Amino acid sequence: MAKVEKKVWVGRVLSLLAALPFLMSAAMKFKGGPEMDQGWAHFSWPPAMLIPVACLELGSVILYLIPQVCILGGIVLTGYLGGAIATHLRLQEPVYVHVLIGLFIWGGLYLREPRLKQLIPLRQ
Repeated sequence: MAKVEKKVWVGRVLSLLAALPFLMSAAMKFKGGPEMDQGWAHFSWPPAMLIPVACLELGSVILYLIPQVCILGGIVLTGYLGGAIATHLRLQEPVYVHVLIGLFIWGGLYLREPRLKQLIPLRQ
């Protein structure tokens, strides 16, 4: 396998690892239940916002996984992640996992998307 192909596959794996938590989170929001209501109340978000936020989350991940619009998806997911980080920081909770997911989002995109290398040239 060529070196370029390996980078693309590593990028795809990183991208999938970045997308999975969002997919699981959206699914849990759509499912709802007392645990979700309790967690949502902990963040001081009204329960009526569960479905709209789940739709935003799922839509962002779908954009991220479609090759033609993956950079737009990365930007939208980064904004979504920024809101999640702000919510956790407001409650003085750790955000290490969120930062790691953000690194996976952009690391995966950089390795699998040649257009991004033109925008952000890194030295070899």
